[in-house]
Amino acid sequence: MAEVTAALVKELRERTGAGMMDCKKALVSCEGDMDKAIDFLREKGLAAAAKKAGRIAAEGMVDAFVAEDGVGVLIEVNCETDFVANTDRFKNLCRDFAKHVAACNPASVEEMLAQPFYADSSKTVNDMIGEATASIGEKISVRRFERYVPATVADTYVHMGGRIGVMIDISAPEVTDEVKTMSHDLVMHIAAANPQFVRRSEVPTDNLDKEREVLTQQALNEGKPAKIVERMVEGRIEKYYKEVCLLEQPFVKDPDMSVEKMLNGKCDVVRFARFERGEGLEKRHDDLAADIAAEQAKMKK
Repeated sequence: MAEVTAALVKELRERTGAGMMDCKKALVSCEGDMDKAIDFLREKGLAAAAKKAGRIAAEGMVDAFVAEDGVGVLIEVNCETDFVANTDRFKNLCRDFAKHVAACNPASVEEMLAQPFYADSSKTVNDMIGEATASIGEKISVRRFERYVPATVADTYVHMGGRIGVMIDISAPEVTDEVKTMSHDLVMHIAAANPQFVRRSEVPTDNLDKEREVLTQQALNEGKPAKIVERMVEGRIEKYYKEVCLLEQPFVKDPDMSVEKMLNGKCDVVRFARFERGEGLEKRHDDLAADIAAEQAKMKK
């Protein structure tokens, strides 16, 4: 059983919008399991749909790059502090790594680290990270990347100085100005709306089964007659599709139409990637006052 700390309660509140006492009760009932506590609150009608992104914790940045040959790259590189993340040295390093992925097509981060750097084969990418870590004084790591050879065109968007990055693969009969405008609207929409899939056929059966289970229990807890619960659940599943599927989401620039209607058959979305810096990672919490007090205590001994 995980300890139910104030930080855990706060995280659950941020992820669900439920009250602090309800969050604490849910975590205690679920023995500190965050995912089970989210489902517990949803079943009680006390929470919105579970947010899958996880806690944004680590520093660094997400960068995006499209090479001259059209290959697109989305990459996340982490460091320890926002001070380092905001330096030109770190930003240039991230761009160099994105260019390397575009040029050398590694299959994984591990393979990338072992490759000779595309612009200087006398050193590996891992050597570059070691040099940067030594000179900057912080641990630097490449966390993940996506590389697209697009069907027609790859477009990218980086929001808030590297907090969120999006890359999309668009298929179209030809690359017109209208298609370019649509693709850029799409990457900004994805950054804002955070879809999980392109279309409903991509939603895994396990996701739907879990959603139906939660929604069924939620409806029963609301006191709805069992004979109409199934119909209610299917209606709510339709709403779920509109929340998680890109083509069915209300278009952020005109919520009266869906993304699919906005595209109007002029292009199609093959795939997309959306990285949010540090999602799911633990952040180092520095407490300067506590550190100073600890040092003073040592000196008095």
